[in-house]
Amino acid sequence: MVSRVKTVAFQGVEAVPVDVQVLVAPGKVGMSIVGLADKAVTESRERVQAALHASGLSMPPKRVTVNLAPADLPKEGSHYDLPIALGLMAALGAIPADVLQRFIVLGELSLDGLVTPVSGVLPAAMAANALGQGLICPEAGGAEAAWADPEMDILAPRSLIQIANHFRGTQRLSRPEPTLEDPAAHPLPDISDIKGQAVPKRALEIAAAGNHNLLMVGPPGSGKSMLAQRLPSLLPPLGPRELLDVSMIASVAGELSDGRLSARRPFRAPHHSASMAAMVGGGQRARPGEVSMAHHGVLFLDELPEFSPAVLDSLRQPIETGESVIARANHRVTYPAAFQLVAAMNPCRCGMAGEPGHQCARGARCVTDYQARLSGPLLDRIDLRVDVPAVTALDLIQTGASEDSATVRARVEAARALQSLRYEALGLAPSTTNARCPADRLEQAAAPDASGLKLLREAAERMRLSARAYHRVLKVARTIADLAGAETIGRPHLAEALSYRSLPERLQAA
Repeated sequence: MVSRVKTVAFQGVEAVPVDVQVLVAPGKVGMSIVGLADKAVTESRERVQAALHASGLSMPPKRVTVNLAPADLPKEGSHYDLPIALGLMAALGAIPADVLQRFIVLGELSLDGLVTPVSGVLPAAMAANALGQGLICPEAGGAEAAWADPEMDILAPRSLIQIANHFRGTQRLSRPEPTLEDPAAHPLPDISDIKGQAVPKRALEIAAAGNHNLLMVGPPGSGKSMLAQRLPSLLPPLGPRELLDVSMIASVAGELSDGRLSARRPFRAPHHSASMAAMVGGGQRARPGEVSMAHHGVLFLDELPEFSPAVLDSLRQPIETGESVIARANHRVTYPAAFQLVAAMNPCRCGMAGEPGHQCARGARCVTDYQARLSGPLLDRIDLRVDVPAVTALDLIQTGASEDSATVRARVEAARALQSLRYEALGLAPSTTNARCPADRLEQAAAPDASGLKLLREAAERMRLSARAYHRVLKVARTIADLAGAETIGRPHLAEALSYRSLPERLQAA
C-alpha cells in the first residue's frame, strides 16, 4: 500500500504542489528517494530514520521507496523531511493515513525528532489555502502561516511525537496566532537630525511621495547616507496586499524573524562588492536577490560607481518591469522586484571635485574615469538627481528646529492618497504610484496646462530628453503637483521637475 502526503516545491515565491508517495514493500532493506531530488533532499533519509528512532518508531526490515511527484520538477531544500516522515509513519500504521489528506506538510527534522524551521512557510500556507487544504509546519513558522487565512487549519508541532499524539487524539495542538513586529521597538532615524540641506530634503520628500528613483552627488561627509537612511521614516506603511507580497519574499529567503511580519517598507543597502547573483538573484538554488528583497521598499546603493558596471546594468530590467527574471537551462524563476532605487556617489575618485579651492591630483581624469563606470541608460532611469554640498559650520550650529519625519510623512501620505484615487479611477491598482504609472495612462494622469506644456517642449529640445526622460519628468511634476494639492500640472511644477532632471554641476564637469 502506498501512503501519500502533500507538500510543495518553490519556484520563486510560487509554491507548486508535490505528491510524496511512500511505499514499504519486501525487498532489500534500505530507503531510496526518487523524483529529481537535490542533495539536501536525498540526505533526508538519514534525518528521517534517526528522527523516527528517537521518537520510538523503528524502521521496518523492508524496502522503503519515496517518490516525489511530478518527477520532472526539481526538488530542493530540507523541508521534505517532515512529509516523508509522516508518510512513512502512515504506511507503518503509526498514524491514520486519511488525516494527512487534509494538509500540506513541510518541515525539517533534527536527529532527536524535533521539527526545525524552514524557509517558505508563508508561500506554502497561501498555496494550501488556495487549494482548500490545511498546513502542518514547524512551530517557529506557525505565526507567519497564520496570516494566510484566519479560518485555515494550521498545526505547528514542536516534534514528531506531538503531531502523532495530535492525530491519535491524546494531545491537542492549538492554532498559532499571527504576529506583527512592534515599530516602537526599533524606531527609525528622523529627518530632523539633518542640518541644512534644504534642496536634498525636498528631493527626498518628492521621491517618497511618488516612489521615484533618486541620485545624490556630493563630497564625503555631506550627509548623503544620512539622508537615504531617513527615507523609510517618510514612507507610508505597507498595505495588506503589499505586506503579504514582501513577507512571502522574506519567507522564501529565510529572513522572517520568529515568523513576525513587519508593516515597514524594506530598506536594503548591499555592499559595493555584491555580485550579480546577490543583486538580482540567482545561485545554485535561484534565491531572491537584493532587488527582490527591496520589493515595495528602498534599494540604497552607496558609493554607486564602486559597484561592478555589469552589476549596475543588470538593474535596468528590474527597474523598468518590476520583476527579476532568473533563467537557467532547466527552469526559469521570476521574483517581484518593484523597488525604489536611491543611490549616492562622490563626484570623483578623491571625492572633492567641484569644491571651491580644490583641484584633483589626477586632473580631469579623476572625474571622467570615475563617472564612466555609470552607463547612460542607467542614469536615464533615475528621476531625481541632486547635488548634496558640504555642510558648513553655520548649518551645524543653527538652533532653529527643522521639520520632523512625522510632519513630512503626513504630506507624503496625502499625496499618495491622491494618487490612489486617481489610478483607481483609471482602472489601475490603488497602490500604483506616479513613478509606476504606465505610459499609456500618463496623458490622462499627468497632462500639463498650456504654459507648462510650452516649457516642457522647449526643455525637451534644449536638454535633448529621451522619450523615457520626457515621461519621467512628467511623473515627477505630477508628484510635485500632488504635494501642492494641485489638480493640474502647471509651469512651476514642471520647472522644479526639470531642475532635478539636469545633472549636478559636479557630474557635468565630466
